Amino acid sequence: MATPDLHQQSLAWDHGVVALQSLGGMIGPSVFVLPDGRQVSPFHIAPWRADEVSADLPGVLHRLRGEWPCVPFGADAPRDLPPGWQADGDSFAGAEVPHGHSSNVDWQFADAGAGAIGMVCPYPEQHPVKSLHRLVRPDPAAAALDVTLTVSVRRPCRLPIGLHPTFRLPLTGGTDLIPPAFRQGRVFPTMVEPSSLLASDATFSALDAVPLAAGGVISLSRLPLPGMNEDLVQLCGVTGDFVLRYPGEGFQLRLGWNTGHFPSVLLWLSNRGRSYAPWNSRHSALGVEPVCSAFDLGPAVSNGANPIVEGGTPTAVAFAPDRDFVTHYRIAVEPLGAR
Repeated sequence: MATPDLHQQSLAWDHGVVALQSLGGMIGPSVFVLPDGRQVSPFHIAPWRADEVSADLPGVLHRLRGEWPCVPFGADAPRDLPPGWQADGDSFAGAEVPHGHSSNVDWQFADAGAGAIGMVCPYPEQHPVKSLHRLVRPDPAAAALDVTLTVSVRRPCRLPIGLHPTFRLPLTGGTDLIPPAFRQGRVFPTMVEPSSLLASDATFSALDAVPLAAGGVISLSRLPLPGMNEDLVQLCGVTGDFVLRYPGEGFQLRLGWNTGHFPSVLLWLSNRGRSYAPWNSRHSALGVEPVCSAFDLGPAVSNGANPIVEGGTPTAVAFAPDRDFVTHYRIAVEPLGAR
């Protein structure tokens, strides 16, 4: 049964143990048990977890880990964007908060009955969102988590939304990325960091041939990349599950979601490419983030006539106060090669 605690709750079942923290409603350290008894932990935990982090940093960075929802996804911020990426869509006061209010505050644990952990996050009264509800239920028959997210709003609004699963990358053996079919791939419209390798605002049709800023292409089908870099790519118009294979550890992770709700997946390639605190050139992780958004550029860009929506992939969801938005997704750990 769930262990009560102000800041964390955990739940054990026959196929693992899952923990959730109040900050951001994030899934934290979790263990999955494979059919042969091996135990694996695919979720990422930021390396500064034991450090004293500056209070000036947004809350989302203080105990960065695992998986959590972002409503709205991204943040409005001054950026030098190329033509076509104008920040002229509908937005609201407070949209500059990184990945939304709920990513930066403590959620409240809520009664979910046996076999699940429930959480709720009320939003400020002036915010168009009223609350988020989150239910994490381990599958009694498998090493898998079934998650439900409910969004309630105060007034009609259009918002970019996203989920933020973040996974560790092994020091040896690498991780193979097997994406679903997608309509178009895009590189972030500007350099994410000076360490970025990819050609800003480039497009591509296959993950193994993504344009480089220096010319030529690179494969993103196996990570981590050599060297140090920080990059973002978005796969637009996806159909199907996303699979990560850990060949050196003999397992794979399958992420499935409603592609009608989240028609793109954003890949956060964080490969020791940020040298400043708290990153300090030591952060290595992969975000596989189902989104209805234009990258993490916030409501003003996602609600505008950006190149992604012009290419046929929505970048915002219409919410109404008389109808909750409910979506379901699944994170499953399987023996390597499972279908």
